Amino acid sequence: MSELISTPFTASSTADDVLRGVDLTGVRVIVTGASSGLGIETARALTAAGAEVTLAVRNTVAGEAVAGMIEKSTGRVRPRVIRLDLADQASVRRFIDGWDGPLHLLINNAGVVTGGLERTREGWELQFATNHLGHHALATGLHDALARGASDRDGARIVSVSSTAHMRSGIDFDDLHFERRAYDPQIAYAQAKTANSLFAVEATRRWASDGIVANAVNPGGVATGLQRDFTPEQKKSLDAAEAAGIFTYKTVGQGAATSIVAAVAPEFAHSGGHYLDDGREAYTVPDDADLAQHPHGVKQWALDPATAERLWTVSSDLLGHALA
Repeated sequence: MSELISTPFTASSTADDVLRGVDLTGVRVIVTGASSGLGIETARALTAAGAEVTLAVRNTVAGEAVAGMIEKSTGRVRPRVIRLDLADQASVRRFIDGWDGPLHLLINNAGVVTGGLERTREGWELQFATNHLGHHALATGLHDALARGASDRDGARIVSVSSTAHMRSGIDFDDLHFERRAYDPQIAYAQAKTANSLFAVEATRRWASDGIVANAVNPGGVATGLQRDFTPEQKKSLDAAEAAGIFTYKTVGQGAATSIVAAVAPEFAHSGGHYLDDGREAYTVPDDADLAQHPHGVKQWALDPATAERLWTVSSDLLGHALA
């Protein structure tokens, strides 16, 4: 087994700590879900380091307010704001068609949590559709832009924001969209977060020869707007996990740090398909491992190459039919 990749950063490091002394002038970045929570902090920190950031958001009014705040607080160039609804494939296509020039860094940060079963117009379960399928469509549509970015900056990177929640479920290929099994929003979220990690595995396998690598990150427990739609059962589960010491809440700056590590740390410049936790590559645990005993691990099902390849094929087929 190869040695896990480590960095100088830890659970207490912030996004600004990771970027200290880093000059991102000329680096073009997209951050999805950049109108709240971790997305705002990720975009702010990258802008402060000199990056040319685009906020890809559903609510452009909120996005413009964030862009103004970032411009004022950093003294840097105001981020662009472009509408993107990851649950709407027409919106994803418009975003891709409107992108011009190279792309050096794509941070797939946006995510939704639902308290009950919701579906897209295609009939897809909303958490899987938004958190995974939308980002899959966005990244594949921007592949050529990423390849151009890789050619002029010694590589391009994709950061896929996953979660400790991935440890609750692998991918149920027989019922991806809960058409037969009883709906459990926690399992649906977990499946989507596993998919985020598997995307990084397969994207790297397919695109490393183009200079593009992808890594998945676990930001840790951060109190953001993502929890606003939690059911009482989800909130109870989260409180129990905190009480059991499975995680402690981080600040938003600490939560964004691992995304920034995957985005800029030299250790991950040309190495992808990894799952990062607390600023370093996480250790792998068996699929039946107890979450309470391994809060900083990654399950095998989230890194399995065969599963990653199958998910890519299934996802591409779903998206192809939706756009046909």
